[in-house]
Amino acid sequence: MSTVDRASRADSRPPGKGSLAAFDAAEYRRRVAWLQRRMREKGAALLIADAAEYLAYLAGFDISTTMYRACLVPESGDPVMVLRVLDEGPFLETTWLSEHVPFRDFDDPVAVVARTIAARGLAKARIAVDLQSHSLTVRGFEALKRALPDAAFVDMSDDLMQMGLVKSAAEIECLRRASAIVDAVMLETIEAAEPGMTEREMQAIAAAGFARHGADQAPVGPVTSGTGENFLHGRTHDRPMRNGDILHLELIPRYRGYSARLMRSTVLGGPSEAQARVARQLAAIQDRQFRAMKPGAAARDVDAIARQGVLDAGLRPSYDNITGYTLGYYPLSTPRSSNFHRAFLPSAGWTLEDGMVFHMYISAQGLAFSETVLVTADGAERLTRLERKVFAR
Repeated sequence: MSTVDRASRADSRPPGKGSLAAFDAAEYRRRVAWLQRRMREKGAALLIADAAEYLAYLAGFDISTTMYRACLVPESGDPVMVLRVLDEGPFLETTWLSEHVPFRDFDDPVAVVARTIAARGLAKARIAVDLQSHSLTVRGFEALKRALPDAAFVDMSDDLMQMGLVKSAAEIECLRRASAIVDAVMLETIEAAEPGMTEREMQAIAAAGFARHGADQAPVGPVTSGTGENFLHGRTHDRPMRNGDILHLELIPRYRGYSARLMRSTVLGGPSEAQARVARQLAAIQDRQFRAMKPGAAARDVDAIARQGVLDAGLRPSYDNITGYTLGYYPLSTPRSSNFHRAFLPSAGWTLEDGMVFHMYISAQGLAFSETVLVTADGAERLTRLERKVFAR
């Protein structure tokens, strides 16, 4: 069967029947309808979504960028997925879509996408693309334009970014599950820490905990030594830990792709009075920040509470990092380990909305706290609930 013949074939599986689908078809249809409204506002007859985050959000399926693949969203009706024959099996297990176009590994995937668009009578249409996508390379985009010379292309990357900022009830439930996992695994990992163990051994304990508590296959997160101000993304070391060392843990499990995040510090042999005091100050400053996280609040004002609070307390000479960022779906294949589409920094001009979820963090002098926080109509809700203190082992 030729690629063109296969392109016209619709999968017979009824929508919403994927045995491993994360959500029901109604959840996905709601998402697609939101995007289609934006498309009509921009006059786009078709949108090409190819970043792994958006494939999962719209089609219920994501896969690596080893070969190009895309979800084609028309201005009305259901999307169609273009992907490798090799990936049909897992796609059918997870998707709600009723139609897909498979291609062989020796076919040109961009050409298949272009032919699929042309077969739907859209070769001369206004087509939306994601110019911030890591999947649509410059070479790939140039090839797409050559294959569809009469099409007009419009960038809708900002619209795609905004699509998942406010979480549905189903998404929030996934984030609650991930938060419960990270609370449990963080405490288990801390309780296992002893002088003489290495950070790599602690990382292994956390990884096993993720598997035991039902998290997805995913990275553990930074496990390193807490020193100075810029330790949050430190390397994992093989040297034995000693009394006085600060074990910094940022655990980032995913449940159905949705990531909760939590940072805690543990001092081997117990914290000094000065360290305990710094920890109390950080927690108090962050509590004030959380109280300000209400719908309509300006992000720059929320950021200033933590940033200026730390500086005013003399805990750091400068505060050069953000104090929080968007949480949501993180596919294994994404190069974005964090989502800064909405981040808390001094210039942030956006406002908080009911249903947004953030990873909020604060650090100084080798110590750090972070929480997964949901914005609700009544204010901030901590989805992670582990006690907020500097731990001792």
